[in-house]
Amino acid sequence: MTTVSLLPSIPVPVPGTYTLQLPHDPRAPGIARATLRLILEAHGRAELADDAELLASELLTNAHLHTAGPYALRLGPAPVDPRRVRVAVWDGEPEVPPGFRRGGPAADACAEGGRGLFLVRAYAEDWGAYAFPDRRGGKLLWAECGGRGWRGRG
Repeated sequence: MTTVSLLPSIPVPVPGTYTLQLPHDPRAPGIARATLRLILEAHGRAELADDAELLASELLTNAHLHTAGPYALRLGPAPVDPRRVRVAVWDGEPEVPPGFRRGGPAADACAEGGRGLFLVRAYAEDWGAYAFPDRRGGKLLWAECGGRGWRGRG
């Protein structure tokens, strides 16, 4: 017997936050992206995998290129809208990149550097940064996807 449901599909939030600690290794961003995709698929949110992976890729690459130590990927529900996922990357450098400061200019899409953060700002539904200059150290850059989706936007 086949059952057909006419109810719209309602996105289910990822139930908690996953954190993956990464060494400063050139393979780490790829491993983190694959892990992110696996987590989203395991929670029935595979439709977010491409968008979340793009955002994570840019944030992870930024952490790898501009820090010398370890970094971490965090994936969980967005605080304001839990149907969205928040992709965040922590690293040990407290300085928030100029292209990722609220109210600051985004990098030019044709510039030699900063294009990754330009992409994050352009494609994420929301984004931000927290600096931890005190006891924790470092910063956390984050981006959210999963509400309206960026594909097909004008």
